[in-house]
Amino acid sequence: MTRLLENGGVCLEADDSTLKVEGQVGFEEASALAEAGHDWLVDQPAGTSVTFDLSGVADVSSAALSVMLEWARAARAAGLELQVVRLSPALRRLADLAGLERLLPVENALA
Repeated sequence: MTRLLENGGVCLEADDSTLKVEGQVGFEEASALAEAGHDWLVDQPAGTSVTFDLSGVADVSSAALSVMLEWARAARAAGLELQVVRLSPALRRLADLAGLERLLPVENALA
């Protein structure tokens, strides 16, 4: 994994096809997180399948979901395929409430 960002207790890492976030994502960190992920996504070859792994996000965070949606837009614009989105249990509940599991390939969405 390559570390793309470490800021305010939030860490963003990437490997060949995955963006992985760990820590407590608040609105103070969201802009830098969105930008770092966006930059990585636009550098990927068109047609690449990518995964967003937010299973290490500690709290319920609408900021983290906002970042994820920004990345999804960037991936689509870059011609990438969003293969799967992994969410922590807290984020999964929030995504379920927001109806995001219908819009994104959320792994293990709540029933």
